[in-house]
Amino acid sequence: MSFVRYLMLLSLVVWIGGLIFFAFVLAPTVFAVLPTRQLAGNVVSRSLGTMHWMGISCGVVFAVTSMLDSRVVDGVVAPFALRHLVVYLMLILTLVGMFGIASRMLVLREQMNPIDAVPHDDARRVEFNRLHVWSTRIESSVLVLGLALLYLTARRMT
Repeated sequence: MSFVRYLMLLSLVVWIGGLIFFAFVLAPTVFAVLPTRQLAGNVVSRSLGTMHWMGISCGVVFAVTSMLDSRVVDGVVAPFALRHLVVYLMLILTLVGMFGIASRMLVLREQMNPIDAVPHDDARRVEFNRLHVWSTRIESSVLVLGLALLYLTARRMT
């Protein structure tokens, strides 16, 4: 049982840690250090895709191991327990961010290569900026939900 709980916690630590590192370290650093926004955007875009796949993997691992833990501890799988609903929501938001928003932003970035040469009032750039706001909101929501899930998980283990 402790290995199952270890996997539950590890999946949360990797997912939440990745979100925190991306938002507070990687993105600000590459935009501050690299010579062009185009290069920084390339690094951020590639990293975001990897982070999304890691999040999806971690979400699946958490859901499976949490249900195993429920089965052993409570005698029932409980797929609609609050912690499971939270991880489902995190997974849905991650999928929307990845396939609904990031993919559209990538197409726009490719059309505006280099992005710094495109006027701020260009329709593509306006749309890109709008999508960026939504991307940030979604990633922030996943982070907040992840912190809540970590609390629910820790509380359950005591």
